[in-house]
Amino acid sequence: MLHILLLILPLLLSISHASVNDFCVADLNGPDGPSGYPCKPPTKVTPHDFVYAGLAASGNTTNIINAAVTPAFVAQFPGLNGLGLSAARLDIASGGVIPLHTHPGASELLIVTEGLVTAGFIASDNSVYVKTLSKGQLFILPQGLLHFQVAYGKSKAVAYAVFSSSNPGLQILDFSLFASNFPSSLITQTTFLDPEQVKKLKSVLGGSG
Repeated sequence: MLHILLLILPLLLSISHASVNDFCVADLNGPDGPSGYPCKPPTKVTPHDFVYAGLAASGNTTNIINAAVTPAFVAQFPGLNGLGLSAARLDIASGGVIPLHTHPGASELLIVTEGLVTAGFIASDNSVYVKTLSKGQLFILPQGLLHFQVAYGKSKAVAYAVFSSSNPGLQILDFSLFASNFPSSLITQTTFLDPEQVKKLKSVLGGSG
């Protein structure tokens, strides 16, 4: 038994002294692959790489949806690279809405910090889960499912979203249909919408085709 321990001791020591990557601050000049960006050289990493102040200011809600989403994804906050999380700030003016959208790469934890937010998602069996949330309440939005957020009442709302990926992805249903070059004839066939309604929505959102 002793001789076996003596044989494996060097291996155990080599494992204990092996290099461990505690973090991988993104080198945004490198390619963004399936595993994220390449790591910034450790000698060039500073405390600033782990701090991001971009969510401190309100977003501009003067737009068609009366809302703004300010991301803190890896592209904005390189210190998130490889850590499996990111965040965003949602500013929703009275009457504002974050339209139906999905994050293909992450689940979302929504945290309301001001006002009231009606949030919901559509499950794969077409069940709909909707809840109006007040300050301090949290809501889970599972990965890949269509979901939305709407300001409830006459005051603005602020919420923060935490994602289970440093790059959760985003696809907004209305923009995919009506702000793209998806042929109108195919939209009519696949959605059962009236051609004139499709034309109107494309003119509003800037789509072609």
